[in-house]
Amino acid sequence: MAQPRSLGFIASALITGGLITAACCVEALTPAYASPVPIGATARPIDVLSDAGPWLTAVPGGARSLRGKVVVVNFWTYSCINSLRALPYLKAWNERYKDKGLVVVGVHAPEFQFEHDAAKARLAFRQLGVTYPNLQDNSYATWQQFANEGWPSLYVIDARGHMQGYHIGEGNYAQSEALIRKLLTEAGQDVSGVPTPPITGKGIEAEADWAQLGSPEAYLGYDKAEGFRSPGGPARNRVKPYEPAAGLERRGTWDLTGSWTIGSEYITPASPAALLRYRFHARDAHLVLGGAADGRPVRFRVTIDGKAPGADHGADIDANGWGEVRQDRLYQLVRQNGAIADHTVSISFEKPGIHAYVFTFG
Repeated sequence: MAQPRSLGFIASALITGGLITAACCVEALTPAYASPVPIGATARPIDVLSDAGPWLTAVPGGARSLRGKVVVVNFWTYSCINSLRALPYLKAWNERYKDKGLVVVGVHAPEFQFEHDAAKARLAFRQLGVTYPNLQDNSYATWQQFANEGWPSLYVIDARGHMQGYHIGEGNYAQSEALIRKLLTEAGQDVSGVPTPPITGKGIEAEADWAQLGSPEAYLGYDKAEGFRSPGGPARNRVKPYEPAAGLERRGTWDLTGSWTIGSEYITPASPAALLRYRFHARDAHLVLGGAADGRPVRFRVTIDGKAPGADHGADIDANGWGEVRQDRLYQLVRQNGAIADHTVSISFEKPGIHAYVFTFG
């Protein structure tokens, strides 16, 4: 069993039906399968899924065809790095067992406003290779029925429609697959001939370097931001020129240079060459970015301690540090290859108008 890791953040989201506390970016909040049913979860999960919607990727035969199947339900959101790192396992299980009566269902519960857009979600599914059914849970209605608490989470339902296990956070994948195989066998399926080679995520979906992960996620909008060090502090919802801090010696500190608007959910550069810096300790550094309102690409440049990243560049930039914001999603800025140490990552944008939401690490 994977060891629980500290909670990255607790975000309160006021939605129809009440106050939901959503936890993102954790390896584990509770021991895997400590109880087959979360406290307060529905006793009729298949009925909930049958009545839910809209379905962005439909269940073959309709949602009611889930009856009599073993079902894995994954609550996720496409800009969360922890959700992305769980995808290799979900995609592999779907391929291994879909002919044995398993159905993997994604419940896409958005964290940020742009993830509510069905077209953007469908595009992300295609780019990520997610082909199994997914429903859009913008109002968190399904989330509430399952008594869910964070992204990513797995709920395993047997062929009789009863929850037999749930797990919140990354990890415990071997135990999850063992439960899937057990429930399929109990449903009369022979899975003895289905091989189980190791599942390894690649690129942005690769497992984090947990031993070196010394930085939690860092939100930039004023609702959740911490560690801002530009002199004079932030101004809310208006353009303000910022100056860099004298230094960013401590992990988790950040500053701005140039004119920016700091909103509740994201920050937006208001001048060319506006600069964002952050001090971190991790193998990987990512930033969730949203495109400009006119839909045109915006180039940006990343440096590490003031230098081009070279071989330590992430998947979304080149060795000289150049990348381009074309859509609203998570961008990988840094993947270090050598010894991990504290570094300052800097991002400058050629034009105003993009949105920067949160740094995440791996």
